Amino acid sequence: MKNATFWHFARRMLKRRRLAVGTIVCSVISAGGLASGLVTIGPLLQLIMGGDAAVNLHSVATDALSEHPDLAAFVPDVLVAMLPTDRFTGVGLILGALLALTIVGAIANFFHQYCSLTLSMITTSEIRLEAFRHALRLPLAVVLRRGPAEIVSRVSRDTAELERGFTALTSKALAQLTKGIAAFCAAIWFDWRLTVVAIVVAPLMGVVLRKLGKRIRRGSRKTLRAYEDLLRASNESMQGLRGIKTATAERIARQRFSRANREVVREDRRVRLARALSTPVVEVMAISAIMALALLAAHEILEGRMKFDHFLMSLASLGVAGGSLRPLTGLLNDIQSASAPAERLAEILSISAEGMRERDLPPLPRHVASIEFKGVRFRYEGAERDAVHGVSLRIKHGEFIAIVGPNGCGKTTLASLIVRLFDPIEGAVFLDGIDVQAASLSSLRKQIGVVSQDPLLIRGTIRENVALGMNHVSPEVLARALELAHAAHFVANLPKGLDTELGEGGNGLSGGQRQRLAIARALVRNPSVLILDEATSQIDAESEAQIAAAIDDFRAGRTVIAIAHRLSTVRTADRIVVMEDGAILDVGSHTELLARCDLYRRLVQTQLVA
Repeated sequence: MKNATFWHFARRMLKRRRLAVGTIVCSVISAGGLASGLVTIGPLLQLIMGGDAAVNLHSVATDALSEHPDLAAFVPDVLVAMLPTDRFTGVGLILGALLALTIVGAIANFFHQYCSLTLSMITTSEIRLEAFRHALRLPLAVVLRRGPAEIVSRVSRDTAELERGFTALTSKALAQLTKGIAAFCAAIWFDWRLTVVAIVVAPLMGVVLRKLGKRIRRGSRKTLRAYEDLLRASNESMQGLRGIKTATAERIARQRFSRANREVVREDRRVRLARALSTPVVEVMAISAIMALALLAAHEILEGRMKFDHFLMSLASLGVAGGSLRPLTGLLNDIQSASAPAERLAEILSISAEGMRERDLPPLPRHVASIEFKGVRFRYEGAERDAVHGVSLRIKHGEFIAIVGPNGCGKTTLASLIVRLFDPIEGAVFLDGIDVQAASLSSLRKQIGVVSQDPLLIRGTIRENVALGMNHVSPEVLARALELAHAAHFVANLPKGLDTELGEGGNGLSGGQRQRLAIARALVRNPSVLILDEATSQIDAESEAQIAAAIDDFRAGRTVIAIAHRLSTVRTADRIVVMEDGAILDVGSHTELLARCDLYRRLVQTQLVA
């Protein structure tokens, strides 16, 4: 079933039982008021327009019950006897009943709308939260391959489209369907033969709607994909606006956005064409059905087998039913449109997340012995060659290891394998003799501090940024980390100190200040392993020397792995690992490598900053 995924998500609304039951009950009450109103209009017309003076509300009710003996068993004789015999009083009583039914129906309709919209909103928010949680736990390789814009689009835009489908189903489609069924029941009350003919014609409309719905569903999927490209183009341009301006690439950025925008319009136009076509087609079929009913009724009236007033009221009831069911065309289109985002959300949720077996795996003890790579190989999805291959390396606890090599040689990828941002295709990484894939992911990452070249800073206070990922950090630990990172001085000079609000991405701070806060965040974790991925690349030489000295004191009893670009960092390392084309070329001290490794000598002369 093509819409199975949408209905899978829609069934989640049943978990909110009170809201779901309230939605259905209020819709039925509102529809019941409509049916009762239609049934009472017949006696009202008889009282007002009937030429016979003997016709009154009591006689009309008696005649109606005699025509429907099954219903007469449920109506007490006492209630029938209480009906007035005065025609004007009967008219007033019927009008009063209609007013009461209108008020009850309006109240029921209000609560139906409130319950249904609340139900749709809450269910969508839960799905959105689940999708975002799952996205955070997706393997980094998956996110890099698909692109952040695609993930964000599915979490935000697709859930919004899904909510439209939920609203169409619970708020509009349910109301129109119950009212249509109620009007059909009223039509059956007057004459069942016309109603049967109408029911026979209805499946033909269903076939047309289903074919148009398939086009809408396919078009909606392509439209959402086009919106992803549009979001990606706009994000890349806005996030890299500095580079675009300096490269005078505004025209190219504008062209890329324009192409994506045209694709959105093209795909959206196809969906709107199918939507626009559905309504007139159904209207033509509905008019044809009414004409057939009128022809049948004319034959029955002329043969004396049908009362004219019953024909009019039955046709009016069918008209009300058709008017109620007519909006279902557009509502079914909305539900069909919601099938595409439902499938895209389900696709993301079906991807295996990190730590799926977290509960089944033992925690990793704090690192005290060694980190070892054994025959490790890794290749990024879609890449033509391995990023890392044939790597075997043992790092003792407490060692300071510097990794150097040309750009793209696999330095960052190798360090990422330790913290399991990626898992090797072959070989394994061991921490104190334990395969890191055989222990819980959280226990591994909690004891590793990572400082990258482009640190993450969120919108919030400096205190929140430094303590990011930690449940509680004492003021003493926070102050010590800032001191070691050489950040305490500039933080103290800010207007609100630790409570200073940072903009998105740390706007308002220099690159060096952002990196110092990232170093402080890593030190706050009290890690057993500290990974510095060119962590001091944006810090001046004097500050870098002070931070290096502080880290030298801090690293007692800890393993430090630095992807280095500065000669001062490399010289102080216990061992230097030289990488080339994803493999380890040589390992040794600064003096040893200068004597025997040509690549290292070239790096010292050309790439490592003095």
